[in-house]
Amino acid sequence: MISVPYILPGRATDDRPAALLGAGLCSVTLRSLDVEQVVAAAAAAGLSGIEWGSDVHVVDAASADLAREACAAAGLRVFSLGSYYRAGSFGDFDAVAALAARLGAPRIRIWAGETDPADADADTWEAVVGDTRRIAGIAAARGLELAFEFHGGSLTSTVESTLELLARVDRPNVGTYWQPAVGLGDREALESLRRVIGHVTGVHCFSWWPATERLALEERDGLWRDVAAVLLAHGRGMDLMLEFVAGDSPDQLFNDAAFLRKLAEGSAPA
Repeated sequence: MISVPYILPGRATDDRPAALLGAGLCSVTLRSLDVEQVVAAAAAAGLSGIEWGSDVHVVDAASADLAREACAAAGLRVFSLGSYYRAGSFGDFDAVAALAARLGAPRIRIWAGETDPADADADTWEAVVGDTRRIAGIAAARGLELAFEFHGGSLTSTVESTLELLARVDRPNVGTYWQPAVGLGDREALESLRRVIGHVTGVHCFSWWPATERLALEERDGLWRDVAAVLLAHGRGMDLMLEFVAGDSPDQLFNDAAFLRKLAEGSAPA
């Protein structure tokens, strides 16, 4: 395993308390690498944890064990299980929760159905709300939280619909992730964060502009510095997770990780 010569964010030391914001990685960022290679890359980049995707990397008990043990050996936290469970499907969530527990994840990312709120009828809303309440109980029995993906093609594609959904679900272990919506300018994106901040448990970090063109994270530095300031001012621990680096490049990962660490520490240059 690659050694890391500097202090990892989110880790207390003799002369510095643990950082409020943890700088980490979504394993889907490096889909082409295996579990041990993802861990090695995250550690070498000075990151403090990983959200493990259930699409490629953590798919069964054996891969969950491997990811958990590799993270522990490298001194990394497991941030969450990035599942693709769609609330409203009334599927087998016991298996998802068991996988997350085996991984050692405190949280499971879920999706709020598969319909934009503008196209969702009352039955769709009722199914997503009812199923989320059901799986929240399954998660709570294992001491797990749930977090909605803040994403188009779901009931959490807008701030208004996300807040309505969370209010209707009304479960203490259900929150949401946040990320800048595609095509949204810096000011509008930041305002969307401010409106949902009380429910946010993690942030997916990437710079796409003006639409889905992938940039280095620092190329939207104004947005991300302001995001970090809002999160730090809120005063609650939060996981920042790199996602979708330009060109899916491990080299770009290292550059983005360096900037993300500065954001987490509140020391990104203005």
